[in-house]
Amino acid sequence: MQLISRVFSARSRSHFAVRKSGSTAFKGAAQLRRKQAKQRLAILASGFLVAYVVIGARLAQYGMTEDITTGSIPENTNPVASRPDIVDRNGALLATDLNMVSLYAEPRRIVDVDEAVEKLASVIPDLDWTDVHKKLKSRTGFQWLKRQLTPRQQARIMALGIPGIGFRPEKRRFYPGGSTAAHILGHVNIDNQGLAGIERYIDQQGVAALRAAGLTSDGPLQPVKLSIDIRVQNIVHQIVTQAMHDDQAEAAGAVVLDANTGEVIAMASVPDYDPNEPSRLLPDGTVDKEYEKGWFNRITNATFEMGSTFKSFTLAMGLDMGKITLNTVIDATSKPFRMSGFTIHDEHGQYRPLNVPEIFQYSSNIGTATIATRVPIPDHQAFLTKLGLLTKMTTELPEVATPTQPHPWRAINQATISFGHGVATTPMQTAVAGAALINGGKLIEPTFFPRSQAEADALATQVIKPSTSADMRFLFHWNGVKGSGRNALVPGYNIGGKTGTADKVVNGRYAQHQNFNDFLAGFPIDHPRYIVLTTIDSPQTGEKGGRLAAYTAAPMAREIVSRTAPLLGVQPKFGDGEPQLVANY
Repeated sequence: MQLISRVFSARSRSHFAVRKSGSTAFKGAAQLRRKQAKQRLAILASGFLVAYVVIGARLAQYGMTEDITTGSIPENTNPVASRPDIVDRNGALLATDLNMVSLYAEPRRIVDVDEAVEKLASVIPDLDWTDVHKKLKSRTGFQWLKRQLTPRQQARIMALGIPGIGFRPEKRRFYPGGSTAAHILGHVNIDNQGLAGIERYIDQQGVAALRAAGLTSDGPLQPVKLSIDIRVQNIVHQIVTQAMHDDQAEAAGAVVLDANTGEVIAMASVPDYDPNEPSRLLPDGTVDKEYEKGWFNRITNATFEMGSTFKSFTLAMGLDMGKITLNTVIDATSKPFRMSGFTIHDEHGQYRPLNVPEIFQYSSNIGTATIATRVPIPDHQAFLTKLGLLTKMTTELPEVATPTQPHPWRAINQATISFGHGVATTPMQTAVAGAALINGGKLIEPTFFPRSQAEADALATQVIKPSTSADMRFLFHWNGVKGSGRNALVPGYNIGGKTGTADKVVNGRYAQHQNFNDFLAGFPIDHPRYIVLTTIDSPQTGEKGGRLAAYTAAPMAREIVSRTAPLLGVQPKFGDGEPQLVANY
C-alpha cells in the first residue's frame, strides 16, 4: 500500500511541474506573436509609403516631360488644315477639301498586337500586315496606321473595340474633273500640302505659312478663281487626248489664250494623270514610274524647236524694222541657199521668186533666211528677246522651263533660227508672242487668274508697231485660206494661222522620221480675240495619212475652234455682211 501511495505522490508532483513549465512557455509565445504583428504592420506601412512616393514622382515626371514626337508625324504639320476651294472663271468647282479621318495607334496601349492586326485587316483589305505589326510592336507614343479612311471603315473599326486605336480628323483634296485640268491645278500630298501647279502657287502665296501657324484649321477660306473656263478646258483635253491616240503620237497639247488680256482659257498636255491619285503602285508594290511621267507639263515646262511657226516672228521682224514690205520679192529659185558650209533648201519649193505672202504661204526656208540676213544678228536676237521667246516666262505656274539658244549666235544660227531650228522655247511662250503679232503689237504676260482689259493694258508692252500687227493679221489670214492653215478652217470663224513641222533632236542629231508639229492660230483673225496653239509630238500618222503639222496639229485647232467658239461668245460671220442669225426660235 505504501508503494502505491508513493507512486501517486510522485505523479502528482510531476504533473504540477509540467503545468508550471507550460505556463511560462505560453507567455513567451504570445509576446513573440505581438512583436511579429507590429513588424508586419511596419513593413506594410513602409510599402504603401514607397508606392505613393513612386507614384508621386512619376506624376511629377510626366508633368515635366514634353509630348513625344515620333518619326510618323512630321514636325509643324497640321493634319486638319484647310485649303481654299479653286473655281473656274464662271464659279464652277475645280478643287475642294473633303472631311476625312485617319487611323492611328498608341502602341504602348495595345494589349495583343497580333489580334489587333488581324482585326484591322478584316476591315482594311489592303493593309500591310508586316508594316502595321512593326508599328504596333514599337514603344512610341503615336503611329499612323492608315490615312484617309471611308466613313464605313471608321464605323467598322470602332465596332471592333481595339484598345489603343483612335481616329484623327483630316482633309483630303478632291478634284471633281479628275485629269481634265491636272497640269493647271497640280496636286497635293497626303498632308494637303501643294506640290505642283496652282496648288503649289497657293502655298507659296502664304497659305503654307498660315498652315504652320494653325490658322487654316477650321475657318473657311475665300475661293481662288482662275481664268480657266472648265467647259473649254474639257473640250481641249478631249481633243488632245484623242489626237494623241488617233495619230499614234508620244504626246500632244494645246492652249487657248485670250489675245487681248493674256488670260489662259484652257491648257492641256497629255499624257497626264489624275490629281486625285497622283501616284500609283504596281502589283509588286513599287511606284508606277510610267504613270508619274504624266506629271510633266509640255506646254510650259518643256522646250521645243517650234519649226516654221517661227517664220511668223522672222517676217514680223523684217516688216517692223523696215527691211521688207508685203510686196517685197525674194529669189527662191532652185538655187540652194548656202551659208558657212551648210545648204538651206525648201521642202515645198516653187522654184521662182516669191513675194512675202507667198513666202509665208509656201513656208519657204530660203525666203525666210534671206529676210533674216538683212537684220544684224544682235538686233535679231534682241527682237526675239523682246517677244519673250528667249527668256524664262513669268506666270503663276511653278513649272516653267527656260528656253535654249546658241552661244554665241553665228550667221548659220541666225539663218536656221529664222525658220525655227536652233532655238528651243516653250509652246506657251510661242502662243504669247503670237498674240502680240496680231493684237496690235502688245506683249502681255500670260496669267491663270482673271484679268480685266484695263489691267492687261497697264501690263502690256508695245513690241511691234500696230501697222506691223495689221500686216501679220493679213499674212495669217492669207495662209489660213491659201496655205497650210486650210486644214484648220471652220466656216464662219475666219481662222488664220501658221503650221510648224520640226525634226526632233534625238541623241544630238535630227531624226528624219520623228517630227514635233505645232499650229499657231488666231480667231477671228480680222478682229482677234483668241489664240490657239496645238502641238503633237512624234505622230506616226494624221489626216490623209500625213505626218506633217498640216495633217496633225491644224486639224486639232479646227476641232477646238469649232467646239469652243460658241461657248466663248464668238459669233460666226458668213460673207462680208453682219453676223448672221444661225437659228430662229
